[in-house]
Amino acid sequence: MPVFLNTTGRAYLGIACCARCARKFPLGELYSDPNAPGLMVCRDDLDQYDPWRLAARTPENITLPFVRPDEQLIPVDTVLASILLESGGYLLKEDGGYILLEG
Repeated sequence: MPVFLNTTGRAYLGIACCARCARKFPLGELYSDPNAPGLMVCRDDLDQYDPWRLAARTPENITLPFVRPDEQLIPVDTVLASILLESGGYLLKEDGGYILLEG
């Protein structure tokens, strides 16, 4: 049995179907779905906005109140490189020359 909707006194005289439940409604009672803006749905089928579609949060700028600079374990200007020799000694490269250390 067909159901006739009374549209008198409304802004629109049209009748539309809900995209999800396919029931007839006056055109003014259908809303754009927040997750799929192309769908016009009734109030019962209207979804909540999906929070995964929101923009990512901005990262926090966190600085520590008492910051100490990092200490170097080996001073760079003292020993730059060392080479293990076949005789068992080490050849250390310092500021400008090589030093032979017997091992």
